[in-house]
Amino acid sequence: MNIDAIKRQSIVSFIWQVALTFIGFLSTIYFTHTVGASVLGGYFLFIAYISVINLVADGGFGDAAIKRISEGEEQSEYFSAFTILRFFFVMIVVLVLIVFRKYFVDLNDSGTFIWLILALIVGIFYGSVASGILGCAKIGIAATTSFINNISRIIFQIIAVALGYGISGLAGGFVVGLFVSALMQLYFFDLRFVPFKLKHLKNLANFSIWIFLISSGSIVFSTADTIMIGYFLSNADVGIYRVVLQFTLLATFMTVVLRSTLYPRVSRWDKTGDIVSIEASLSKAFTYSLILAIPMTIGGFVLGDKLLYFFYGGDFDNGYWTMNVLFIVQIINIFCYFFTTYLTAMNQLKNLFTVTVASVIANISLNALLIPLIGILGAAIATLATMTLNAFLAMIILSKILQIRIETDSLLNILKASFVMGFLLIGYRMLIPLENVWLTLIPVALGGALYMTLIIKLDRKINADLKGVMLQMIS
Repeated sequence: MNIDAIKRQSIVSFIWQVALTFIGFLSTIYFTHTVGASVLGGYFLFIAYISVINLVADGGFGDAAIKRISEGEEQSEYFSAFTILRFFFVMIVVLVLIVFRKYFVDLNDSGTFIWLILALIVGIFYGSVASGILGCAKIGIAATTSFINNISRIIFQIIAVALGYGISGLAGGFVVGLFVSALMQLYFFDLRFVPFKLKHLKNLANFSIWIFLISSGSIVFSTADTIMIGYFLSNADVGIYRVVLQFTLLATFMTVVLRSTLYPRVSRWDKTGDIVSIEASLSKAFTYSLILAIPMTIGGFVLGDKLLYFFYGGDFDNGYWTMNVLFIVQIINIFCYFFTTYLTAMNQLKNLFTVTVASVIANISLNALLIPLIGILGAAIATLATMTLNAFLAMIILSKILQIRIETDSLLNILKASFVMGFLLIGYRMLIPLENVWLTLIPVALGGALYMTLIIKLDRKINADLKGVMLQMIS
């Protein structure tokens, strides 16, 4: 993390992620009050279908292309080979979907089937360009165009919902965002479509097989709860669960920023045998992800019920206990995310596949058992249990390759500052009734200010890093 390029790219990603998080947060509030939990639940199910079907269409070649391109050898050849493969697989999937359209009752009834097809076709263009950008480690550009993707999607969705298009407008916005982002990335694209050889296809295939298997597990892992809630409960329950989950994901946006920045560099360091840089980056990644996740978890426990009620409406405060469990999930997810990312970047795919299979089996089993018994809280508990299992098994494998270190001094300082902040929030709530959104936002602002002040005072390393970041931002 001391490498200037990583700091610079992380800053760019961080700025866009903050802006996107804020805008996405406001748009979700608008959608919950405009279309309600049931329509949002239908949209989230559409996204779940997209994730599963796009997995088949991609075949694992997307991550394989990023890996091969990031190694710095014959980059255009690998890009060209990937583009042809992606086009071939997507066209097959699209034809199969059209032939069996009558079986997709939910998509047909909601009018989103055509948007599913369009998303896959636009995804050919988007996936090819995005993989090339990431493979060339142009993380700042990737972060910026990802922001444009989401902003375009949100703007279209707001307009469409305001005009009364409901779920079709939400799904259409998803496609528009992909297309606009792909056009923007193309402007900064350096790779060219060139002739390639059979060896390029083989090298992609060798890596993609394991990526596909692992991604299959990951997609099942991330969508099983949504799909099974839709099966056992109602679309409204899906909407509540996914909105609450989205709220807790605010705690992990630093993790997303660092992951996109580090993946191509860890891949390059592994290629050159630079284990020292890999170990140092992992330790820093833990610290700077937890610096936000831990205080948000404590703040959510104290104020979460009121925040859900005032932000999203009366239906959503029923998700309070689900939210608390999912905040803990996000803390575990930090470790799981980085362990699996580093294993992928270091080509440890066979071992990672074993971890994924075990986690998927546990996840599906627990969801099937707990959702009918205790509803969306059961889905959250199932996710927590299986995420913990996934992180533990991945840690065992990664620890055999490199030394996993946590900056314990910084972690203790984060915990101290978080608990002091928590006591402030509890005292505020005991003294002042939270009767409206403004009285609820005041302790959020006070707690955040107190937490950051304490962190800067308690931790010299974080203080120095933050000063360095500020100097780079204004220089």
